[in-house]
Amino acid sequence: MAVQVPSSLRAISPYLKSAQEYDKRDPIVAYYCRLHAMQKGIKIDSKGKDSRAFLLEMMDQLEKKKKELSSQGYEAVSDDVVAQLHIDEKALQLFLWADTEDRAAKFNKNVVKSFYTASLLYDVLTQFGELSQEGAHHQKYAKWKAAYIHKCLKNGETPVPGPAGGDDEGVNEEEGESTPYPPTDNNQQPPGYPAQPTDFTGQYPPQPYPSNQMPYPIPSTQPATYQPSQPSIPPSVSVAADIPVQPSSSTSTTLSPQENEQAQKYCRFAASALQYDDVKTAIENLNKALALLQK
Repeated sequence: MAVQVPSSLRAISPYLKSAQEYDKRDPIVAYYCRLHAMQKGIKIDSKGKDSRAFLLEMMDQLEKKKKELSSQGYEAVSDDVVAQLHIDEKALQLFLWADTEDRAAKFNKNVVKSFYTASLLYDVLTQFGELSQEGAHHQKYAKWKAAYIHKCLKNGETPVPGPAGGDDEGVNEEEGESTPYPPTDNNQQPPGYPAQPTDFTGQYPPQPYPSNQMPYPIPSTQPATYQPSQPSIPPSVSVAADIPVQPSSSTSTTLSPQENEQAQKYCRFAASALQYDDVKTAIENLNKALALLQK
């Protein structure tokens, strides 16, 4: 897959670049980045001579990689549910790290890179179906934040930390409208979401992160099926003390399949947040899960 991407398929280059960066530390993410790139490439141009040859080569390589990973015990290459959960967690980890750094006003290329890569992984997740409401919000917010912080750093301006207007949403999903962007030093508005991820081609460091500054945990080299993260809670933090718990009731609660899935997702979000000591986000998501379970 080292063949140069045809100009007609330039839009898939960011996903292929992300795949290369993930090849060693997470082969599952790398595999699905390439699969998404191939699917996207087929929709863009599958008839041109160069693009067709490139896509056929990708198909052969992906088939070989799938067999290789399957033989090594990676369940995610043959189970879409496992793959979706795995990539969703990686996207969320990147997003939470970048969001935490951004809100702390720690602006640098790694924050831009993390927001941007998170947005790409949310794009990759669309091959499994429509994104959740949280995923769609994170996808749009991450793209906007990457563009905004990058523009500020490039122009020597100081970015405004956090979401637009101090609102936790930043984007009105129901009405499809964006809230006002935070003002820059010269009262100019940052750019909107980039139309194509290729807007960022060649603008980031050749390596994703220094090995000693990885903004998310490096997975074990041993193949394993997906398991929800079990983060360790700092001794100085008492999460239980901050979460209002309703008295137990003898009445059993019956959840719909959708509610059950949503409660599990809130718990996964909380676990991922705790990996970065983001107790506030963990509490918010645990409270949402409790609200579903205690209704």
